[in-house]
Amino acid sequence: MKVVIQMSREEELKALPILYTHSPGMVLPGGKYVLSEEAVAALRAGGVQFTELTREALPPVMEGVGSGERI
Repeated sequence: MKVVIQMSREEELKALPILYTHSPGMVLPGGKYVLSEEAVAALRAGGVQFTELTREALPPVMEGVGSGERI
């Protein structure tokens, strides 16, 4: 699952060494990053402060219907 976060320049300096080893994430303008959940957990463990903007939603599941079945 992908997570979009935003952090300040100061926090970015602390985060970059962690991100280089944990995620091939995507950098967006304004201090925003698209990262894996594992990378976000590593940032938290490293004491990096950030705001979580959004998470990738799980696809809806219809009970009783198999994947690829017509309904």
